[in-house]
Amino acid sequence: MKPASTKPLLRVLVVDDSEVVRMGLRALLGAEKSLTIIAEAHNVASAVEAATRHQPDVVLLDIRLPDGTGFDACRQILQRSPATRVLVLTSVADEDVVDNAIRAGSHGYLLKEVHGRALVQAIHDVAEGKSILDPAITARVLALMRSTAPATKNTLAMLSPQERRVLALIAEGKTNKEAAQEMTLTEKTVKNYLSNIFDKLHVSRRSEAAALFAKDQGGH
Repeated sequence: MKPASTKPLLRVLVVDDSEVVRMGLRALLGAEKSLTIIAEAHNVASAVEAATRHQPDVVLLDIRLPDGTGFDACRQILQRSPATRVLVLTSVADEDVVDNAIRAGSHGYLLKEVHGRALVQAIHDVAEGKSILDPAITARVLALMRSTAPATKNTLAMLSPQERRVLALIAEGKTNKEAAQEMTLTEKTVKNYLSNIFDKLHVSRRSEAAALFAKDQGGH
């Protein structure tokens, strides 16, 4: 009988300038058997260095850092470690900050008030390719998208029925693989649809496309 295969532990890098916060996250996540903290960092420079050296699956990243911003760290980390996923964990709930985080390439945005179980689940979801947005700031992101509202309806009207269905599934947080299974398509076909969607909506991130879709749905 073959031994049961075990999933490799999710490797997490914690970036926060507060030692107290890092200790708290270490205590919380250290109790989880499905993931491990491989390194910690307290500023942009050490975060980029640690991410480059350890190639973590997920980076838990604060926005306020002493030698720059989490946006700087996010861009540099993804440039050097494109397979790494970045989950912003901050106390800042400002719509401009959320927008900057999305544009910097982050894959999720959570407030530090999040419950421990929800944080662990978010780390797993982000690692699996989903985009995570704290419910408390979803309304702010949608408000941010209102500046594009006049063009939104016409822009989304440019999408084919299949493209709209792909976008709807992505907005639900599904991965390319999950969307492909639901639509009985290959994952490559879904990727091609997404590429076309990004071009038509003039966005570069799944989270931006999902926010536009959510804004459009909210108007119905």
